[in-house]
Amino acid sequence: MGNRVAGICYVKIDGTQIEIKGGLEAPIIERKREAVVASSGVAGYKESTVVPFLKVTAIFTKDFPLAQIAAGTDLTCTGEFANGKVYTLSGAFLASESAAKGEEGEIELEFNGIRGVWQ
Repeated sequence: MGNRVAGICYVKIDGTQIEIKGGLEAPIIERKREAVVASSGVAGYKESTVVPFLKVTAIFTKDFPLAQIAAGTDLTCTGEFANGKVYTLSGAFLASESAAKGEEGEIELEFNGIRGVWQ
């Protein structure tokens, strides 16, 4: 029997499930590391914090929670991936300028937050 590793994903914003198209994106690390290079080669690395985020292409349905998402500054966004892994973003807010695309009936959403946790 095969294991499902890709396919249908689900997203909830403050408990309200939204329809999504395609995939879902969330960071897998909390800190990124970059090499520090000296004249003799790599001297070590530096660390910086990765902003917790959730990116999704949502379908702009008639009951889409537009006002809630646009005004929200302390949202909880939950993304369930096809493999069963769940990413919860707390203290979330809409981080990018989003526009509704009438021809495609979709909205690109990027949420940033205070904390992201994988379960």
